[in-house]
Amino acid sequence: MTIRLYDTSARQIRDFAPLTPGCVSIYLCGATVQAAPHIGHIRSGLNFDIMRRWFAYRGYDVTFIRNVTDIDDKIIRKAAEQHRPWWSIGYDNERAFNDAYAALGCLPPTYEPRATGHITEMVEMMRGLIERGHAYEADGNVYFDVRSLPGYLSLSNQDLDDLRQPDEGASGKRDPRDFAMWKSAKPGEPSWEAPWGRGRPGWHLECSAMAHKYLGEEFDIHGGGIDLIFPHHENEIAQAKGFGDAFARYWVHNAWVTMSGEKMSKSLGNSVLVSEMVKAWRPVVLRYYLGTPHYRSTIEYSEESLREAESAYARIEGFVQRVTELAGQAVEPSAEVPPAFAEAMDDDLGVPQALAIVHTTVRQGNSALAADDKDAAVARLAEVRAMLGVLGLDPLAPHWAGEQEQGEDLRHVVDSLVRLVLDQREAARARKDWSTADAIRDQLGQSGLVIEDGPQGPRWSLGSR
Repeated sequence: MTIRLYDTSARQIRDFAPLTPGCVSIYLCGATVQAAPHIGHIRSGLNFDIMRRWFAYRGYDVTFIRNVTDIDDKIIRKAAEQHRPWWSIGYDNERAFNDAYAALGCLPPTYEPRATGHITEMVEMMRGLIERGHAYEADGNVYFDVRSLPGYLSLSNQDLDDLRQPDEGASGKRDPRDFAMWKSAKPGEPSWEAPWGRGRPGWHLECSAMAHKYLGEEFDIHGGGIDLIFPHHENEIAQAKGFGDAFARYWVHNAWVTMSGEKMSKSLGNSVLVSEMVKAWRPVVLRYYLGTPHYRSTIEYSEESLREAESAYARIEGFVQRVTELAGQAVEPSAEVPPAFAEAMDDDLGVPQALAIVHTTVRQGNSALAADDKDAAVARLAEVRAMLGVLGLDPLAPHWAGEQEQGEDLRHVVDSLVRLVLDQREAARARKDWSTADAIRDQLGQSGLVIEDGPQGPRWSLGSR
């Protein structure tokens, strides 16, 4: 068994070899909390949640760090626009992110450090970089000298002569390509004490320091969205290596969620907030929609594709419910997933191929139900539950079972009403009035209900909206 991952730095799929046998350490760039999360933000958390679950299934002891950037230029601008303290903006949005992660079934990280809690570590790193000749102070700012480090830009594969760093509005740079690690205090802005005067950290420095603090000089996997490759991850590498760290052994990046071909972004005004989406769609359906495409493929947002995800998950959920009712008790997940599922997941987290195995197994289980083969149906359900557990989609898991219970009272009412209509349909069929029976079924279908005839009689489920 070997897990293989696409390593952005190598530009190829590589066999995963852990730094410490039996353990895997992952650092994921988490939320910058200037606004509430849209589904593009949460996709990254979902993709790495599935990665984490798969490593755990394969027997690894996983340390998963997901940071919170609670101070940066965007947060300060938002605070000024809204006439609120910067920390209030950050706190409210951090809670919104955590609510979104939890709603979609993401496991909590091992540690979730905030940038503002690690100023001491950042100052220590800057001191070390200045001593090693990789950084310099100017006008109360501290900059990284990009020409001092051979191999700078190897992750993004750019040419230094063509490089243009984003404008940071700071002064005293020796070279416009150098980037800020410490920004001198401006009136009305938050600041902290440092040897170079009061100021605040640059975005890139925060992650380098926190990764070093929690994972040491070298760790296994650094993750994030493809939009972070440059400048953020490139500059993280420069700081860490300049400080003397080996840093990340593998770089894994997830693709965007787009609307009309553009990256979903708060600044572009085309984002779909998670808090609004969970009012219109079941959270488990959103997880299915965002988590089941391959992590390196772009998701083009549309309501049609969400409805398709809803229908696909309903087919799985319906099978689970039918076999559970037939068995008369909960069917425990099998100890191992099917080999084809494991092979797909080992190959760069091939969730689409793995999900095809789930649906194939569901079809086999439904065939067993139709043949009144209880043992085969139960065996297929045990396999399905094991696979869904890895994907965080098991409808019988406590997280999603609670979601089902919320609507259970309403379901009993609907079930009673539908049963009255189905009894009328059965009476029509008994007297061989097929046109009336078909008309009743069609009317129920127009109401969004799917009717299935089985050995135990007709049953209903919700169809796609």
